[in-house]
Amino acid sequence: MKYQQLENLECGWKWTYLINKWKAGASITRYVDRSEAETAVKSLQQIQHEPVKVLEWIDKHMSPELDIKLKQAIRAKRKRHFNAEQIHTKKKSIDLDYRVWEKLSYRANELGCTLSDAIEYLLTEASRSEKASKTVSSLKEDLSKLLD
Repeated sequence: MKYQQLENLECGWKWTYLINKWKAGASITRYVDRSEAETAVKSLQQIQHEPVKVLEWIDKHMSPELDIKLKQAIRAKRKRHFNAEQIHTKKKSIDLDYRVWEKLSYRANELGCTLSDAIEYLLTEASRSEKASKTVSSLKEDLSKLLD
């Protein structure tokens, strides 16, 4: 496996995931009876800082339907955690309007590259164009001085 599993850290993530699901109104326990479910959730809330007990709670009380989703969420969280350690793999985000994204996407497809590569290319081209424009304007000024 590419990313190391850190039990204590991941138990905290699992606890947070389950509590957030519960707060959102999802059923996180395997129990149909509401009183049993409430008791199980209360016990989960009390064991936040005890990783071994969180794992035991998951084995004993968690809804089987949540098993795959929890594993996927933890896998994604693990990947983001380890990728964030290095600047070149850390996820960055920018806020784009849809129409801007659409134009950028179209341009990236034309160039046959990723959105990041397209942005880099466009910035480089804009810089070159600006330098060329400055050179032309300076040449025009020099020429006009010579002609005067």
